[in-house]
Amino acid sequence: MELAKIKACICEGAAEAAIMDVLLDNDLLIFQRKEMLEEGVIRCRDGKNFENRYLRKGFGNSISVIRILDSRRENFKISKAYESKVDVINIITAPEIEMLIILSEGKYNEFKKSGKKPSIFCKENLKMSSIKSYDFVREYFQHPARLVGAIKKYTEISKIRKGENTLLDLLKHSR
Repeated sequence: MELAKIKACICEGAAEAAIMDVLLDNDLLIFQRKEMLEEGVIRCRDGKNFENRYLRKGFGNSISVIRILDSRRENFKISKAYESKVDVINIITAPEIEMLIILSEGKYNEFKKSGKKPSIFCKENLKMSSIKSYDFVREYFQHPARLVGAIKKYTEISKIRKGENTLLDLLKHSR
């Protein structure tokens, strides 16, 4: 994956932001905070808002916008004036980022049998009521090896579409 010198990492929710912060803080990604806009995760999902907030400030270089999201259908539209400067890379975490916790807990088969959404399974079956909270996810994955192991398991069991990127693609030692 080729990335521009400057990166913007946009996360869909608090759980995604916590996961990215764990990976960044432990130097596990193919980029570092110092290469990122605002040196951290951005919670600006709309392309036009991102453009107004970051690109219209005399921004001269190209930028890689790395979007961590579970939806394959969510578009990131920016005006034609910036299209040649912005490379949008979607990192898909479908069905939900909570799958990483299910895999880390070794509960994948139980989850599959339940027929529940991952977040509901975590709340009801694993008794994790704060599953979408930044602090909970950050604490849960305080040992980065646990997170990396879950990302690798996720990649093994997922049906990743051709040309689609996952969190594994962002890891330094991904395979």
